[in-house]
Amino acid sequence: MTKKTKIGLIQLKISNNKDFNLKNSIKKIREAKKKGAKIICVPELFLSNYFCKTENHSNFKLAEKIPSETSKIFCELARELKIILIISLFEKKISGMYHNTNLTINEKGKIVSKYRKMHIPDDPGYYEKFYFTPGDLGFKKVKTKFGNIGSLICWDQWFPEAARLTTLKGAELIFYPTAIGWHPNEKKRYGKSQLESWITIQKSHAIANGIFVAAINRVGVEKKGKRKIEFWGNSFVVDPSGNIVSKLNSKNEGILICDIDFRKVENVRQHWPFLRDRRIDAYRGLMNNPKDE
Repeated sequence: MTKKTKIGLIQLKISNNKDFNLKNSIKKIREAKKKGAKIICVPELFLSNYFCKTENHSNFKLAEKIPSETSKIFCELARELKIILIISLFEKKISGMYHNTNLTINEKGKIVSKYRKMHIPDDPGYYEKFYFTPGDLGFKKVKTKFGNIGSLICWDQWFPEAARLTTLKGAELIFYPTAIGWHPNEKKRYGKSQLESWITIQKSHAIANGIFVAAINRVGVEKKGKRKIEFWGNSFVVDPSGNIVSKLNSKNEGILICDIDFRKVENVRQHWPFLRDRRIDAYRGLMNNPKDE
């Protein structure tokens, strides 16, 4: 395993045409490889418009068993390009049980890890509890040729426990495939604050755990009936000190290429030994719900 690597984040504008989305993502993955990326990640649920804007039973037809035709395409691509790929799929486990799932595919074209989204939101325009069963595979580290990585998904990125447990498994770089944006009637008043909060929470994961964090979002306005979301892009990479080392804008598709030096993880943890100084003997209260006064 190398101490340095190069990653690629694929920020996409998603259409309602699956074939176009598939071809567009493959094209940009190839471009990222040409720019030297060894580990490449696409946004959350990148094969379709963000269908969770509404509760509609017809959307379950988008789900697929894994392995699937889609996973086979990306396994072949990873083997051809000799890269690590992280892709996000709507998984059908069995009839009536569906998951929001990340696959990590190694340079030999083999699925080496499956992560199912643990935290499932239910907010206006983000009706994910209608579609997804909470993850049942736990938090994971994947040892790859190009580094020890983990992957979480969108809403997971607001929970310090998810980042901490993935770190304790041994991950030194966490990817967050994401679909997040503004409700049009909120953007003017809250938009700047919402975006800054999203960036800040992921910077805090990097600092608290001494890890690299990579957030991958989509862009563009997607509408279904009266529901409309403007996805804000801003895909970025944070180093273990909480510095944004590379970032895309909010308007356009793009390929973010970033050098990762895993030696920074060891250095930062030696100087900021947060993992060393945890008081795990005193944290049992984390397992309890708040009590009424």
